Amino acid sequence: MVGLEVRDAVVRYGATTAVDHVSLQVTPGAVVALLGPSGSGKSTLLRAIAGLEPLVSGAVLWDGTDLARVKVHKRNFGMVFQDAQLFPTMTVGRNIAYGLGSLGRAAQRERVAEMLDLIGLPGFESRRVTELSGGQAQRIALARSLAPSPRLLLLDEPLSALDTGLRRRLADDLARILRATHTTAIHVTHDHQEAYTVADTVAVLQEGRLLQEADPDALRRTPASREVAAFLGFRAFVTQQQARVLLWDGTLPVGTVLGIGPGSLVPDQAGVEVPILDQGFTVDDVEVGVRLPDGQRAVVSVPERLDSSTMRIRLIGGAVTPV
Repeated sequence: MVGLEVRDAVVRYGATTAVDHVSLQVTPGAVVALLGPSGSGKSTLLRAIAGLEPLVSGAVLWDGTDLARVKVHKRNFGMVFQDAQLFPTMTVGRNIAYGLGSLGRAAQRERVAEMLDLIGLPGFESRRVTELSGGQAQRIALARSLAPSPRLLLLDEPLSALDTGLRRRLADDLARILRATHTTAIHVTHDHQEAYTVADTVAVLQEGRLLQEADPDALRRTPASREVAAFLGFRAFVTQQQARVLLWDGTLPVGTVLGIGPGSLVPDQAGVEVPILDQGFTVDDVEVGVRLPDGQRAVVSVPERLDSSTMRIRLIGGAVTPV
């Protein structure tokens, strides 16, 4: 089985090209994240795969068969949106069973119970949708999409409306569920951490173009361009000589620089002293803005706010980026 193939897809809205000659493959059982800022074309590409947006050129195929003439409801693709879009007049059980019309009543009940166990909400069959929290509603939407065993699941920023802590927990749950069910999926998000958690492969889109596709580790270590590195949070870029000043002992290939992100620098009492520019809290730690010896601003993550105008740091790694 080949799975999903997107070949040189182009989607336009009038004079605006929303998807610009994108090619992508998702093998059976794999999860691919479409990662990019707002307006990058990731949701448009997802809708084109579902058949909800027409292609100007290119093709969407499943196992080598062109889907151009296959209607949306015949593609056997499931979808989960940012808004759970549950039926408010139905119970949780009836929502999940909505796409199981080909099964008998007993088989439907069995499948609903199986899905509720999978998403961690056993016994919710009779709950009213209006009694659910936002996180519970998204779990039910996921269960409803998985219940008919779709050959491809399309997730359009399903966690973006949730608060940060809940979003992280559900991202872990989503990754577990997709792997437990061996589901082939495309997950749209603008959140780096969510993409790294959920997906086997991350495809970075910007202005409708596919800039790079790689596994999360390779993406962070070797971004294809400064454009990709900057989007991933690497704001300062240093040559090997400048990196040596920061006590880095690695070697850069010819024609590359080292991108510096929040995890690239660590406090070190034996390190290089740099001025502190600003400090800000994140969910996990404090990000300290510092001025590097070459004048660039970089960020160091520390557990608590510093009561000082300077700090000592050491460079321990970064993103090897083409010049």
